[in-house]
Amino acid sequence: MPEKPSAFFDDVAVALLAQPGVSPGTMMGFPCLRIDGEFFASCDHRTGDLIVKLPRARVEELIDADVGKPFAPAGRTFREWVLVEDRDATRWAALMAEARLFVSGRQ
Repeated sequence: MPEKPSAFFDDVAVALLAQPGVSPGTMMGFPCLRIDGEFFASCDHRTGDLIVKLPRARVEELIDADVGKPFAPAGRTFREWVLVEDRDATRWAALMAEARLFVSGRQ
């Protein structure tokens, strides 16, 4: 049986789920992580790509560096969200941790 697209996200998310206030959930049908109820990281359930919420300037920086792409479901760009296609566990863990801090107001 083929691995589900979100398997890589699930593997990287394990460490974050051990953090206080972090819980799993869904956002627009995508698996996601929340901190105290607020979304901070998600995974496109069709492609397995990472989606994280970061300050707008940081999103633009990641896009300019070709690390990420705009997150634009149904053609509407979410300016504080970036989509990362590559499967680099270290990068994903760092971006997910950065997003957790941003959303929790601790950045």
